[in-house]
Amino acid sequence: MNFFAIIAIYKFEMARTFRTLLQSIISPVISTALYFVVFGSAIGSRMEQIENIEYGSFIVPGLIMLTVLMQSVSNASFAIYFPKFLGTIYEVLSAPISYVEIIVGYVGAAATKSFIIGIIILMTATLFVDVQIKHPTMMLLLLALTCVSFSLFGFILGIWAKNFEQLNLVPMLILTPLVFLGGSFYSINMLPPFWQQITLFNPVVYLISGLRWSFFGTADVSIHYSLFAIGIFTLICIAIIGWIFKTGYRLRN
Repeated sequence: MNFFAIIAIYKFEMARTFRTLLQSIISPVISTALYFVVFGSAIGSRMEQIENIEYGSFIVPGLIMLTVLMQSVSNASFAIYFPKFLGTIYEVLSAPISYVEIIVGYVGAAATKSFIIGIIILMTATLFVDVQIKHPTMMLLLLALTCVSFSLFGFILGIWAKNFEQLNLVPMLILTPLVFLGGSFYSINMLPPFWQQITLFNPVVYLISGLRWSFFGTADVSIHYSLFAIGIFTLICIAIIGWIFKTGYRLRN
């Protein structure tokens, strides 16, 4: 394992983040803070409790997951898309490093950025609502696994995309609706029985439910299902990336 190569890629990507601090860190945090102001304070104060949890506190895991998913995909996809777009990716591919080291460098940096944003948003939430975490270790584990898995997914998206339109297509038209319909702002138990069954086909439900369990000890689905779902998704992404580097799909041609 060439740790020097991994560290070089990782440092380069992290340095790019701090050069664009306003866009990379501050902007998503401010956007999420507005959700707390509108849904947590303005609307939440007029809503009943959900599963004996104040509405403002109930939506904290969903908002963290919403931002972390979008940032993980965005960070990783842009990180690999621009070298491919500019042609500098060939310098990396021709270097004496394996694709595993390339992935660890790029995905590690993207996951780190998203994890930092998730923690900052959690700290920001404490300014607006009462936040208590029953299982902090599990919360950190789920947050880290989500950052890594969706950074892998973003890496795949960045390689697949041929232009900026395709780069934004999946996050805007697929991922965002899945997150909003995955119980970010409500419990799926509030839905009619038919729609509860339909919602269970949404993979994001298991992520939000797992993170919510780590906060409050209650969830729409079992924590074991949440861990299983994120584990399977991570393995699928790793398998696809392995195939991409093996075949050179949209990298060598």
